[in-house]
Amino acid sequence: MADSHPEGVVETGAKMDYEEHERSYTLFVNLSKYILLSCAALLIAMAFGFFTSAGFFSAFFLFIFLCVVGVWALR
Repeated sequence: MADSHPEGVVETGAKMDYEEHERSYTLFVNLSKYILLSCAALLIAMAFGFFTSAGFFSAFFLFIFLCVVGVWALR
């Protein structure tokens, strides 16, 4: 039978790649940040389009504007 257990004490586990953990965490945080920005901009633009007489195109341009300003602010 093959022995595929990591070397070392069980409590310490195998060696970890902490640089990869940092990259994954940074990617997760950045994706979360920009997804939340786009959801908030979409909700604001939808409210602007539905509850005013501005219409679809004004709401669309507001969405684009909010996304651009949000990306600039989050960097």
